Amino acid sequence: MTPASASDKSGKVVIRNIGLMLSGDLNRPILDADTIVVHDGLISAVGRAKDCDTGQARTLIDACQTCVAPGLIDSHVHPVPGDWTPRQNQLGWIDSSMHGGVTTMVSAGEVHLPGRPRDIVGLKALAITAQRAFDNFRPGGVKVLAGAPVIEKGLTEQDFKDLAQAGVRLLGEVGLGSVKAGDEARQMVAWARQHGIQSTIHTGGPSIPGSGLIDKDVVLEADADVIGHINGGHTALPWRQVCELCEKSARAIELVHNGNEKIAIEAARAAIALRCPHRVILGTDGPAGSGAQPLGMLRMIALIASFAEIPAELVFCFATGNTARIRRLDCGLIEVGRAADFVFMDRAQHSAGSTLLQSLQLGDIPGIGMVMIDGLVRCGRSRNTPPATTIPQLLPQRQQRH
Repeated sequence: MTPASASDKSGKVVIRNIGLMLSGDLNRPILDADTIVVHDGLISAVGRAKDCDTGQARTLIDACQTCVAPGLIDSHVHPVPGDWTPRQNQLGWIDSSMHGGVTTMVSAGEVHLPGRPRDIVGLKALAITAQRAFDNFRPGGVKVLAGAPVIEKGLTEQDFKDLAQAGVRLLGEVGLGSVKAGDEARQMVAWARQHGIQSTIHTGGPSIPGSGLIDKDVVLEADADVIGHINGGHTALPWRQVCELCEKSARAIELVHNGNEKIAIEAARAAIALRCPHRVILGTDGPAGSGAQPLGMLRMIALIASFAEIPAELVFCFATGNTARIRRLDCGLIEVGRAADFVFMDRAQHSAGSTLLQSLQLGDIPGIGMVMIDGLVRCGRSRNTPPATTIPQLLPQRQQRH
C-alpha cells in the first residue's frame, strides 16, 4: 500500500457494517453503533447506518462485522531521530508498531541518542529538535509526540518556560539524568507543570547506565504526573511499595511490556480494587534491551485481560481513552470531534475463543485487518499479527453524483 503523507486529507470516509465498536471510554466501553463517518481526519458521526449521512464518500470501508477500536496509544517509548533505534540497531520499529495497532506514541525521553547532550543548552536543543522532527515526520503515519528532555541539575524555571514556548510538552523520565532526589525533582516537576509540560518519573531499578533506583518515597515526593512503568523497566519495586504508590498517589499508573509482568497484573487488579481504573495507562518502554516490541501493546492487553481477569473491553480503554485523557490528546476515543485513528481487528484464525473479546480473555492477541490514522488507511492486513479470521474490505470508489 502506498504510504500517505502526513499532510494528506482524508476527505469523507464511511466505515459501515461494524460488528463490535470499542469506544475507549471506561464509562461505556462498547458502543451500540455500526457506522462511523469521518471528514478530513476527524470523526463527524457515530451511530447506526440509517441515522448517518453515508453518501458521497471518498473512501468506503466494509468492516465485514469485525471490531473497530481507537488506535492504540503507546504511552512510553524512547525514540531517536528517524525510524531507527540504536539500542538494537533496528530500522522501521515505529512503522512495525503501526502494524501492531499503534497509532500514537509518547516519548519518555530521547535517552538512547548516541552522544546525548547533558548540558542545559544541549538538552534543550535536543528536545526542541526532536519535537520538531517528529511533528514533521510520521513513520507509517504514526504520531510520535517527541521532545522529552531528561532533566539535569542546573535547570531553572526560565528553562522550562523556554521549552514550553518552543512547543515542548513532555519531560523525559525523571531519574534518568542527574536529578534523582525527591525534593529537587519535585521543584522541577512543579516548574514544568506550571508551564504546561507533563512529567513522568522512572520507577524501580536502574535501566540504563546513569540511571539509578527510584523508590516509592522519591516517586511520592516528586509527584510527577505519570508514575512511569510502575511495574519496573525492567526491575520492579517490591509489591508493598507498588501497592503504596497505587494507594497514596492520585497520579497515572503506567504499566509497560518491558517490565515485571507479575507486578503489572497485580497493579491492574489493585486499580480495580481501589476503584481508580481511569488512572491505568499502557506502554511498551521500547526500544530497550529486550528489543522493539511491535506487538507489545496488544500483548499487554491480552496479558492483563487474561491474568488479571479484567474484561478485555475495559483493558482496551487503558491503552486508548485513558491515555488520551491523561496525556491530553485528541485521539483515543471513538466520539465526534476526535481524530479518526482506528484499528480493525478480529479474533486470530483458530483461536480457542469464539469472539474477539473471548479470545483476548483466553490470552490470544487479535489479528489486525486494517489500521487507519487521521482517516487515511495506513495498512491492510498486518504483517506482524496472526491472521485475522475476517478482514475489512476497502471498497472501490463509487461514482459520485453531481
